[in-house]
Amino acid sequence: MRLKTTLEQWLTLYEIDRAGSIQAAAVTLNKSHTTLIYSVKKLEQQLDVSLVEIKGRRAVLTDDGKSLLRRADSMLEQARALEEMSTQLAKGIESEITVAIDHLCDRSWLYHPMATFLKDNSNTSIQVVETSLSKTSSMVTDEQADISIVTLPITNFPCEAFGMVTMQAVVAKDHPLAKKEGLCLADFTTHCQIVVRDLGSDSKQDVGWLKAQQRITLDNFDHAWEAVEQGVGFCRMPAHQLKSRDDSKISVLKLEHAERYQVPMHLTLPKGVKTGPAAKSLFEKLLENSQQRSSQPSTYDDS
Repeated sequence: MRLKTTLEQWLTLYEIDRAGSIQAAAVTLNKSHTTLIYSVKKLEQQLDVSLVEIKGRRAVLTDDGKSLLRRADSMLEQARALEEMSTQLAKGIESEITVAIDHLCDRSWLYHPMATFLKDNSNTSIQVVETSLSKTSSMVTDEQADISIVTLPITNFPCEAFGMVTMQAVVAKDHPLAKKEGLCLADFTTHCQIVVRDLGSDSKQDVGWLKAQQRITLDNFDHAWEAVEQGVGFCRMPAHQLKSRDDSKISVLKLEHAERYQVPMHLTLPKGVKTGPAAKSLFEKLLENSQQRSSQPSTYDDS
């Protein structure tokens, strides 16, 4: 089937709509004003539809033009993605990739398959960025990472299940809460709560129970663990962190109707089709490791 129109014509229409004038679009496309007028007229003739009209000093799309351009947008985006993907392939394997990991995730889920990946990809370096809450989302939506380990799926970004993290409340063994039986959330209000801050720069988010009268906010769970050990207060921590540390000074609290909750982890490729071959290879190894873990009995006793 021979197409009547070309991508170049639709790109011209897109730039006119975006710039608001044919002259401005001509500057952006580095073409003459006359060339763009001819391109639009030719497109109108080919489709037998009026696409652009002049209102005052502005060139605006007609309703038909807007309707057609909405459908052409995805075509233009796919064309851009194909060109970017071709550029990536021409360059070969990436020299560096960025992996964003939510702070709740078990780090061994990342580093074990990463060790295997590095043996076969000696020319690729990896930047690992720890994220939480809004930072977890922005690393995906802003395409700052090649691979992201997130909690809930991000809108319009396909993802794969990666694992489940159990959260439990802990205190030092000599903390007053550790000695009390029949605990409920109301007992926590008068004690200091240790929380891990949102690492994002904008639109800070809060999650979970935050009704304690006093709070200590820290950068990560490593600090939180030390604070708990020293008797600073209580904290909700991932069960896998409890199992990987010396918990002789720690008590896991049993709360009425709130003893534990689970947070799902997901794996996603923020750059989609623009993802390079090295990032895709690591993604596959992470996914393979996840599938192996899911087929085996849990190594954590969360009781």
